[in-house]
Amino acid sequence: MTSELLAKRWAGVMMDSYGTPPLALASGQGVRVTDVEGNSYLDFVAGIAVSALGHAHPAIVSAVSNQVATLAHTSNLLIHEPGIRLAERLQSLVGDPSARVFFTNDGAEANECAIKLSRLYGRSVDPTGGRLRLVATGNGFHGRTMGALSITGNPAKREPFEPLPGPVTFVEYGDVPALRAAVDETVAALFLEPTQGEGGVVPAPQGYLRAAREICDAAGALLVVDEVQSGIGRTGQWFASIAAGVVPDILTLAKGLAGGLPMGACIGFGKAGELFTPGAHGSTFGGNPVCCAAALAVLDTIEADGLLENVRRCGAVLEAGLRGLDSPLIRQVRGSGLWYGVALTSACAPAIERAARERGLLVNPVRPDVLRLAPPLIVTEPEIDEALRALRAAFETVHTEQAAALT
Repeated sequence: MTSELLAKRWAGVMMDSYGTPPLALASGQGVRVTDVEGNSYLDFVAGIAVSALGHAHPAIVSAVSNQVATLAHTSNLLIHEPGIRLAERLQSLVGDPSARVFFTNDGAEANECAIKLSRLYGRSVDPTGGRLRLVATGNGFHGRTMGALSITGNPAKREPFEPLPGPVTFVEYGDVPALRAAVDETVAALFLEPTQGEGGVVPAPQGYLRAAREICDAAGALLVVDEVQSGIGRTGQWFASIAAGVVPDILTLAKGLAGGLPMGACIGFGKAGELFTPGAHGSTFGGNPVCCAAALAVLDTIEADGLLENVRRCGAVLEAGLRGLDSPLIRQVRGSGLWYGVALTSACAPAIERAARERGLLVNPVRPDVLRLAPPLIVTEPEIDEALRALRAAFETVHTEQAAALT
């Protein structure tokens, strides 16, 4: 079996929403994956910041194997202990006993849940429907389902599917005066990310989250923080917003939560956690025992192995190394923890991704002019050094090709 043959089979059966990927993987171990031809790669994509413990981590393998052999699925008509334990653990991590959890299958579903809570909140404050507007940020990303898409600040993603649920007002990310002007007594909730992931790994300016909290409080609107990418240790903290001293009304999670299994969570604080009544929302698969067991293994391992400190230490090495590449193709390096965007001077991210892949490194061209790096939280300094060598060679190759094309 070859990648080329599998690509042909893929094209014959799959909808063309992803194009045809360039690589077919067969296995993974730790921070490395192997393709069907036996070539090995350092994985600095991690399934788009999902594989927090890398590939085939023994804690996840054991937890999932034991759980699937015991009880794999119940729906939410019945109770299972792994779900309770996970919700209790998340409640403890956010540090608020008033927090209530709804489990989903992914981040888009978590944000759909938050939108429904926002709608209920707006109607509870103004039953006439005068407080239903949502505010979100330009270049923000919250998912591709119709509700989540309605608050995703990328016109190219939204426009083919309009009309979308609304009303939604978009403001420039990081602009506090724009937030203050947009969030008033007609707004049910403000949705934002502590760092815009799909927007190119763009961190919020200093003080932005605190200002958002104050503006929402003054207007009586909910603050919804989307930590689908930033949460569960990606920035070196359990939650970027709470670490910044900002407690949202609703927090959404997914990606790294279950280390590769489909799992998301919507956490409501205080009154926001009390808005649902029986029948108001549901999910057949959300929070199934196997995914909950995997998530518990991820949280236990992050804590037991000191991975938050590893993220901070190795993240500093990665940041310094990226800044040290000193390529004329690099405009800016930004991010935190083990989550960085390399902004480029032209739309050459796909070319650099390809050159890096040819040298055994997987990175993500999240935008035409931005590379995203999000290795597993278990990555080591020697692996980062190896990745930086491959990336340096990739930049040199692409720069040389661009120079040759101009002559």
